[in-house]
Amino acid sequence: MNNDHDDLTLSRRTLIVSAAFVPLAALTATAQTKPPVPVLDPGQRKILEAFVDRLIPADELGPGALQAGVAEYIDRALGGYIAAEKGSIGDGLASVDAFARSSQGSAFADLSPEKRDAVLTELEAGQGFPNARNFFNRVRRLTLEGMFGDPHWGGNNNFVGWDLIKYPGPRPAVGPEEQKMGVEIKPYRKSAWGTEHGH
Repeated sequence: MNNDHDDLTLSRRTLIVSAAFVPLAALTATAQTKPPVPVLDPGQRKILEAFVDRLIPADELGPGALQAGVAEYIDRALGGYIAAEKGSIGDGLASVDAFARSSQGSAFADLSPEKRDAVLTELEAGQGFPNARNFFNRVRRLTLEGMFGDPHWGGNNNFVGWDLIKYPGPRPAVGPEEQKMGVEIKPYRKSAWGTEHGH
């Protein structure tokens, strides 16, 4: 996100640009065990879905984080490789909701997109509750993982994230034509784990 306080706008484009900072390993193997069981309760899940939906909203470029299953990815991860963060993520979601109620007069998930953006802009600036900026950045990072990681782990449904950044997917081999500069590579549409069409 842009850290210039004169231009604290949340946009799909700025999140996508920062996807370049997602390690290549996250595209293919975010975890090394069986996908975990979801752990968020329905209220927490609703807040999370509203949060990620504003980080990468659906627009003219295609589906957003909600349609890509980012919340599902984060939920599963909390039951697995980031299980130690379950408490801090749950507390952070509750704090987001409490801040939305106090600053905007309604639950975060019930706010208009513009008011959700206002709340998230405050969090990104470190306002609203202790460690708000750290929480915003953590959810932002997990959103990028869920949007652009391997669909096997619960996000990137139907490869929408890979399609958006024109990542063709992991391939066991490529021919001479696909190695030429300036040639558009046909999407492979398979995860590193054998999934052909996401979740």
